[in-house]
Amino acid sequence: MNININDIKNGMTVIIDGNLCSIQEFQHVKPGKGPAFVRIKLKNLRTGSIVEQTFNTNIKVTKAHIDKNSVQYLYASGDNLVFMNNESYEQIEVSRNILGDDADYIKEGIDITIDFFEGEIIGISLPEKVEYKIIETTEAVKGNTATNAQKDAKIETGKLVKVPLFISEGETIIVSTKDGKYAGRA
Repeated sequence: MNININDIKNGMTVIIDGNLCSIQEFQHVKPGKGPAFVRIKLKNLRTGSIVEQTFNTNIKVTKAHIDKNSVQYLYASGDNLVFMNNESYEQIEVSRNILGDDADYIKEGIDITIDFFEGEIIGISLPEKVEYKIIETTEAVKGNTATNAQKDAKIETGKLVKVPLFISEGETIIVSTKDGKYAGRA
């Protein structure tokens, strides 16, 4: 479906020059002289690169239809992670390469959203904060209580997270999936 460049919104997914892009932000500019134009910051959903482009206001772009499927993580199968669609119960295998660093936050039973464009996986959305059990951490050293002192802790997915010194092995903590930081006790 073609739409006028003036009708775009932040977060909209469009196809520009054959690339599948998400609009990060845009600005309508009306200079004192010359025609108006639109400056757009675009994120290429396949490569992850962000570019800024300028377009005349009379141009049309193709709006891309993205299917969002809610899935639950079941198990790992080699380099693939197996998910189950929560509506159709169909199983989907996703390569760890596609998930990138987000694979470190996926644990058994977690619900995530996978974005598809014409059958191709273009991204995932994790819950903002997730509870994890600490499987390994070092003991705090007495006297090492400088402000905001932290130590490494390994969570059940194998990822290392910085936690306060009072957190011990076996405790359940909340981790932000946006930046991988400790967000509190569960």
